[in-house]
Amino acid sequence: MALSRKGDRLYESASVEDTVRLGELVAACLADGDVLVLTGGLGVGKTHFTKGVSAGLGDDHPVTSPTFALMAVHDGGRIPLFHFDLYRLEHAYQLEDTGIFDVLGYEGACLLEWGEQFQNELTDEYLGVVISRVEGEPAGRSIELAPHGARAEELAQAIDAAVLAAR
Repeated sequence: MALSRKGDRLYESASVEDTVRLGELVAACLADGDVLVLTGGLGVGKTHFTKGVSAGLGDDHPVTSPTFALMAVHDGGRIPLFHFDLYRLEHAYQLEDTGIFDVLGYEGACLLEWGEQFQNELTDEYLGVVISRVEGEPAGRSIELAPHGARAEELAQAIDAAVLAAR
């Protein structure tokens, strides 16, 4: 594994496989009610990260970007994973139609792609996962954890420990 720890809550992925692997490590730390908000430009690896989370939870169904469906449920693992893609939403009132309020903070974990535009309307407690390209490295990605709230802080610490233990 070429996934490297660059600092407290900061990792660098050299490949798609590393990004997936980080998602698997994150999955081992997730509990019911956890919310992750994935941010980053188009094509940075948010869906690959989600593939890792789903696989790490034990779900063996394919994960694709839910861009046109807005929400996908991956419930074949230890806990359900609710995968939302909020890219196409323009206003907070549209959130109701996604079904997000039926699952957010309850059973399973919620993973929100493009959720940064609505995070204040959704929850105060979430772990931000910021993915960006590493300049000069085509497959390189910087992945930073940004906790908001006590549970998110615990989650970030658990993930950091899991990454260190996997080395």
